[in-house]
Amino acid sequence: MDRPNYITPSGYAALKARYDELLGVERPAIVEIVSWAAGNGDRSENGDYLYGRKRMREIDRELNRLARKMKAARVVDPAAQTDHSKVWFGAEVEIADEDDNRRTLTLVGDDEQDAGAGRIGWNSPLARALRGAAIGDLRTVALPGGTKEWEVLGIAYPA
Repeated sequence: MDRPNYITPSGYAALKARYDELLGVERPAIVEIVSWAAGNGDRSENGDYLYGRKRMREIDRELNRLARKMKAARVVDPAAQTDHSKVWFGAEVEIADEDDNRRTLTLVGDDEQDAGAGRIGWNSPLARALRGAAIGDLRTVALPGGTKEWEVLGIAYPA
């Protein structure tokens, strides 16, 4: 990767929990089903065996993907940010556009973004524009529908 993969401690814990569940619960259950199905005879027409093998490959791919993400992750605690007057990783930012439509966003790692919940990825266009902004700053963001200007109204960090 050419840039660090920042992630919050809770985001890393969620990745780790998913990895542990796949490795410790789901994969052993599928291995048991495949073993049982293999003992039933002809494997070429055995649905349990074929589905189990397919599901095991999916789980293994997911485990590899999660392992790579966790290895590349750089855990940053937003509460440990030293400069709370500007927008940095983990900041909760209140912004308003030209029409005074207000939004509250939290800048999180790209692996834990959820726009519906107000969590935007650190490398998204809006987050890149907001980096380093202070209260009252205007930031212009190039979006697919054209450029849009946002004003920073508030900045907060978790305690």
